[in-house]
Amino acid sequence: MASGPMKVSEGECDADEWAGPVGTNRKAGVLRSLRASLRSPMTSRPLASIKGSKGKSTSDLASVNNIPNSIHTHTPPPSPSLSLGSPLRGLSGMFQKRDAESGGSKTPPTHFRISESSVALGDMLLKKGASLRRSLRLRSSRHASQSSANQESLQSVTEADQSDQSIIRAEVTKRSEVRESYVLPEIPHTPLSVMQIHKLIELEVLEEAHLNLLSLREEFVRQQEAPEEEVSPVELAHLEKDLHLLYGALQNKMAAIVRQSSALPARNKELLVQVARVVQEEERREGQGQAGGLGGWREAWREAVRSSVQDLLQGVHLDTPEHNTSWLAVHLGLLGKAIVEHLERVKAELKDSYPPTFHVFDTYVTCVHQVTEQHLQRIMGRVTELKDFHALLDFITHRYKSERIMGSFSLRPELKEEQRDLRLQEAFNTHIRTRYTHTLQVDLRNALERVCVLEREECWEEQLQPRVEDGILQSHITMDICTSVKSYVMIARRIDADLEQRVVHTCLSELLHFPRRFEGEFLQWSSSLLDHRLWVEYSITYINAFSSLREHTESYRGCSPDQVTQLDRELEGAESRLREALLQHFLIQTKPLLRRMMTAKWLSTDEDFQQLTRRIQELRDHSQHMVLPHAQELASAVHVCVMREYVASLMRGSYSCSSRKQQCAATKIRQQGETLSQLFKDMRSTADWLHPLSEHLSNLIGQKHKSDIKTHLQPLVQDFPDISKRHVSAVLLFRGMARGRERQRILQRLSELKREFHAAGNDEAPELQREVCGGNDEASERRFFSSIPAAASSACLTHTPFSCFTGLLPHT
Repeated sequence: MASGPMKVSEGECDADEWAGPVGTNRKAGVLRSLRASLRSPMTSRPLASIKGSKGKSTSDLASVNNIPNSIHTHTPPPSPSLSLGSPLRGLSGMFQKRDAESGGSKTPPTHFRISESSVALGDMLLKKGASLRRSLRLRSSRHASQSSANQESLQSVTEADQSDQSIIRAEVTKRSEVRESYVLPEIPHTPLSVMQIHKLIELEVLEEAHLNLLSLREEFVRQQEAPEEEVSPVELAHLEKDLHLLYGALQNKMAAIVRQSSALPARNKELLVQVARVVQEEERREGQGQAGGLGGWREAWREAVRSSVQDLLQGVHLDTPEHNTSWLAVHLGLLGKAIVEHLERVKAELKDSYPPTFHVFDTYVTCVHQVTEQHLQRIMGRVTELKDFHALLDFITHRYKSERIMGSFSLRPELKEEQRDLRLQEAFNTHIRTRYTHTLQVDLRNALERVCVLEREECWEEQLQPRVEDGILQSHITMDICTSVKSYVMIARRIDADLEQRVVHTCLSELLHFPRRFEGEFLQWSSSLLDHRLWVEYSITYINAFSSLREHTESYRGCSPDQVTQLDRELEGAESRLREALLQHFLIQTKPLLRRMMTAKWLSTDEDFQQLTRRIQELRDHSQHMVLPHAQELASAVHVCVMREYVASLMRGSYSCSSRKQQCAATKIRQQGETLSQLFKDMRSTADWLHPLSEHLSNLIGQKHKSDIKTHLQPLVQDFPDISKRHVSAVLLFRGMARGRERQRILQRLSELKREFHAAGNDEAPELQREVCGGNDEASERRFFSSIPAAASSACLTHTPFSCFTGLLPHT
């Protein structure tokens, strides 16, 4: 190596200060002082508990604290606990080697104590020793060019360095093999004192402490099996208590090491090996039934792993809703990142520190699942908004098992496909979904309230005309409600089918109350409205809106059939009530006109009838902007009501035509009937069975010969089988037939036709027969004359025989 100047590291510069004759002596002195500070002879002493150690002598306590003047003349035999992997053994070997090089006298191996910062100091000394070796080799390399002897020395140093590297590699291989199958070193015959063992545990010298614990445990077993006269029960009880305290301290220390292992993997690597050996040995002895131990070591290790994961997740930043509206989404993102990084460290650095039988990676994965569920349960109480519930469910159902977290490629192949899911407890899973749907229900209720408020403020109070789209009056309430419900359902569908069904059920249940609430507010506002035309347009608009909403909710029948049926019934009821309100509004306007029909004024002028037709035309124009089913139902209902009121004016008997006006009245009835029929055809009325009515009445009134009236009774009875003698009598009275034999023949013929009709049954007119007999709902709707009262005529008693009244005379 060249003798010129060269750049060295800071450690090498420090080592140069130790080179040379003076530096060599100085180095040897420091090493001897360090060795002297670490070594402390341990005396063999009686066993006592930690609590009982208060009565120990000062020299005993000094031995624990490494005070030099506490050295006893009696030195216990060398502890076999300084086996491979123990930091004490490494330090001891290094200093013994340095003593040999410096010419120091060899001292017999003794037990020694380590200061309270032994682990950190041991690492520092190992690094310092390596730096010293490099500095010595560097110093010798600087003088190598002066003589060939120095070159040979440099070569020997290089060979020694290579030999050291071979030894290190052999030790690494040996440690790897030890991890697979652990062989317990020789247990000391004489254990250390309780205080000394406890100090070793505190200083994390686990192997040494465990071996002495096993020695103490064997001592306890020997005393337990010894004759009663040779053993003091009090001392045996104290010894058992000491064992339990020491085992508890060891278990706690091991738990602390495991909990910190992921944060400091390099520092705890060898300690984890010792932890695993302790667990294996204790489980073996527990299986053999040896007394004096402490059970549950593997479970305690798993609990420590679980605690380490819990510390990790609790350290993830969690903001407040007041400072960040997306607090939960951000937290869950950070939570997933922390889980992945933690499992990556377990896979790369911690897994090889345990035997394969520990299944370290699988254990950490299981603990991550458990602790994550507990963590989510804790933050569940802070969730109040629907978006946060959705973020939580999305994290549980999809994001947790996705490639972002548990499905990450960096965790394969150790993490299997079946280990990715976060399987929550059924009660917790149900609780989340119940809270989600309850919050959704409140949000939807508020949304429906806003729909009513907007309709009142933007439409009713401003009296805006409803808009027409595709020839139909439309309202924004349908779009608002359908959009809200659809968005809720689609978001839930992205979670899973179960949540979708819950959301559909919740939305439909909340919509059940909306039609009546909206209808009530509309009627309250319209009660003071003077523009009746605007009220009709709004009524038709909301009929269309409810009909459209009913069609939209029908698509959810597969998920929630019962709720769809209930909502369909409620919406249909609201449509019927609005349609009935339109009908009553029309009748209020037209009844005065219809009451003036079949009078002398009616016969002389068409003013009232023209007003009636204008009202019908207005309604026809409005109904053209109504959805077809409701437009037909409204037209049919109006058709029946108009014709009933028209005929009712004839049945009142308030006017009777003279023979000269009969033909004029019949013609007018026929013409007006045709006009009304055409109007209702334009409105697509389904009550087409009323079209022949005006023709039948015109035939009865306009016949020149009274005897010909009987020939027109049969088609009248066939089309309207519920007509009675009173109705026919009222028609005859209108044409001026108040009495007479021909009138009686006509009524008698009517009775015969009705009897024949009943006798003919279904062969002649089955549908009409059902109408007379009551039939179904459709048949009952076609009952016409039965709902019209007819005026009774006193003329019908003119030709009644006197014998019919004898029963009314008083008895004498």
